[in-house]
Amino acid sequence: MAKVEEEVSTGSQNAGADDASVLTRYTGPPVPEPRRQGHFLVRFWRSAIGKKWVMAISGIILLGYVLAHMIGNLKVFLGREHINVYGEWLRTLGEPAFPRTVVLWGMRVVLVAAFAGHIIAAYQLTRMNQKARPTRYQSRRDYVAANFASRTMRWTGIIVGLFVTFHLLDLTWGSANPHFVRGDPYDNLFYSFDRVPVAIVYIIAMLALGLHIFHGAWSMFQSLGLNNPRWNLWRRYFAIALAVVITVGNVSMPLLITTGVVNR
Repeated sequence: MAKVEEEVSTGSQNAGADDASVLTRYTGPPVPEPRRQGHFLVRFWRSAIGKKWVMAISGIILLGYVLAHMIGNLKVFLGREHINVYGEWLRTLGEPAFPRTVVLWGMRVVLVAAFAGHIIAAYQLTRMNQKARPTRYQSRRDYVAANFASRTMRWTGIIVGLFVTFHLLDLTWGSANPHFVRGDPYDNLFYSFDRVPVAIVYIIAMLALGLHIFHGAWSMFQSLGLNNPRWNLWRRYFAIALAVVITVGNVSMPLLITTGVVNR
């Protein structure tokens, strides 16, 4: 009887071979990795972490200025000579190594840069967060972890920004103060706070600043990566103490002067 050889099907093998041939097919030269755009500092600024660092560092500069500015202005309670001498000292700071007001203007430039960087970083971070979540929450958010200061951070920042503009017009340039006398901060403060609406504006702005400082002083450690559960209680104490000291100090001036508790 003749032997019939079975034909072995190679369909599955051919299919695998076809797949292999597709994988080894020439698809052109390898695509190079995209080149990094810009300098390291530019890439760092474009990242969310970089913007948080800018906000934290600029916030530290601004907090230091606000505290020093408050301490200097409180000299108004010591009398005309003390605060006027302090104002003159600021203008002559650095003499004779530097000409008059050069160091003062240098500090102003740093403050303007910090203020601008703080605002720009805050705005761009907000835009990044909005793009990450294009649709709003469909239900009421749980604010257990977020306090009132953090939820109103944007609005207190706007209030403080508008106040800074008015403050410069009132006590630095004098265009908003009809009795302004250059080089006489003592009378300028009294002339300004003798106006009840102006005193109210200052008090409201300082309350908003206090809320802003509380959340800013709390969150800047986290933005810099200095976040540890063991430190959180002390971070909170520090934020509360700094906000209370600055708020009470700044509010005391318009409040005591406009109510007549402190007179010339």
